[in-house]
Amino acid sequence: MTQSNENIRYEPDDRSPHPVSAGLGFQITAITLAPVAITVAIIARAADQSDTYITWAVFAAVVVSGTATILQAVRVGRIGAGHVLIMGTSGAFIGVCITALVEGGPATLASLVVVSSLFQFLLSARLSQLRRIVTPVVAGTVLMLISATVMPILFGMLSDTPENTATAGAPLTAAVTLIVVIVASLRAPRSMRLWAPLIGVVVGCGVSAVFGMYDFQSVLDAPWIGIPDVGGWPGFNLPTEAFWALLPAFVVVTLVGAIETIGDGVAIQRVSRRRPRAADFRLVQGALNADGVGNLLSGITGTVPNTTYSSSISVVAITGIAARRVGIYTGLFFILLVFSPKVVAAILAIPNVVAAAYTMVLIALIFVEGFRIVARDGIDARKAVVVGMSFWVGVGFENKVIFSDLLGGPLGTLLGNGMTAGTICAILLTLFLEFTSSRRRSVTVSLELSSLSKIDEFLREFASGISWNESSTDRLRSAGEETLSILLQNDADGAAAGRRLRVSARLNEDVVEMEFLAASDDENLEDRLALLSDQPETPDEREFSFRLLRHYASSVHHRQYHNLDVVTVQVEGSR
Repeated sequence: MTQSNENIRYEPDDRSPHPVSAGLGFQITAITLAPVAITVAIIARAADQSDTYITWAVFAAVVVSGTATILQAVRVGRIGAGHVLIMGTSGAFIGVCITALVEGGPATLASLVVVSSLFQFLLSARLSQLRRIVTPVVAGTVLMLISATVMPILFGMLSDTPENTATAGAPLTAAVTLIVVIVASLRAPRSMRLWAPLIGVVVGCGVSAVFGMYDFQSVLDAPWIGIPDVGGWPGFNLPTEAFWALLPAFVVVTLVGAIETIGDGVAIQRVSRRRPRAADFRLVQGALNADGVGNLLSGITGTVPNTTYSSSISVVAITGIAARRVGIYTGLFFILLVFSPKVVAAILAIPNVVAAAYTMVLIALIFVEGFRIVARDGIDARKAVVVGMSFWVGVGFENKVIFSDLLGGPLGTLLGNGMTAGTICAILLTLFLEFTSSRRRSVTVSLELSSLSKIDEFLREFASGISWNESSTDRLRSAGEETLSILLQNDADGAAAGRRLRVSARLNEDVVEMEFLAASDDENLEDRLALLSDQPETPDEREFSFRLLRHYASSVHHRQYHNLDVVTVQVEGSR
């Protein structure tokens, strides 16, 4: 039985009321604007940059984040996920960006961001070819690593209070914020869950004000309207020695951020529907393209790169509001509010202890969502090793307990971030599994019914080569026949004519994994198979192939990319 998510009030394509969309959009902006601005300021100040550049870089980062958030929601062509995916600066880039500013200055940073952003477009275009490397296991592990790398920072922020603050101020403020957010999320009426994040932050700020932790003076001193000095834009420079030395590190960190976006793109689809669907990787490709546009704009404007914020997943899960309008309003508020220094000052005045307490709830949900993505793909002994080792390698490097004395220079900058180190470990282990697995055998035929005999002969010979018994061979051949039938089922207009189908098979212990690569189709086989579980038996002959495939196969996964469908069917057997 497919489990439905009754918490979802509005799905992505639903027209949620404007007051509801605007209300949630403003809440997201109020919580997200601070980390976007603070991350940029931390990077620039750590590199000892001028106030003029810092002001410009913060302004540009917020505008680009708002623009990219809108682009993710509206989905222009193949750019955008069509879901609520908030864009903002990423902590994963802190180390390499500081190094770039120190070694080459803002112009070198801008050049590096522009060039490295191009690799995201390349990854999106080649995502189907990288499907055995950038797997759900890798994407889910990256989401789990986000929690492992961000949580220690949040724990440190819980004690980051102004001087002369009462000892009880920080723990009491954090406790009240956490309790309000958790109680409102778990027990408030559905209509009130929408306001759970804002309620928690407002109450937390109220408690912090009692202890003198909220900076009212900075808010009073800031003007209502203002724009930064455009003289802070650094422009570009020709590639220097520092540029070439840092480019590999920028590319790796950018690809790590892209894998995070893949995980977010898969997760946001899962939590945004009342009835969960199989992930549509065309939307994931769109999310990557929008992320690439955001990074390209970041480089052009001379600020730090951006990426998707995994908190988008938690916000949808808590509020039940997944309508794209929320993403549009959030992006608009980003852009509008950055032109009001007073509003920005009010948001930036939120004490770190309040922001950390609230964010802890979101990060905890992200960890769970990452584990769900891994579990949904199926966990065997090999995948367990990949996930477990990658996670703890990331934690070890993040906490500087693995070869900390030997890591320096660019290598230390690269591996000093736990998410980067853990992701590299996951990719290397996945590559090792792929290259040491049994060799795939394949056959290429026309995507038409007459090719059934060639596919059947190919599967019979494969089963004979691995010494499978007659019943297992018949089950394998039947699964192949039904998969071909399903791929052709909706080809009433002959659209598949002239297209090619590549069928490959390999043995993994007692399971044969078949892979069908064919032209794209709008229907997802996983969704159709899941739907059968919720329907009574039907005499409709169009359903027979689906029911038979579900009977013969131990698992079916369907990934849809632009112009390509990849159907993976696993069949258990014995010799």
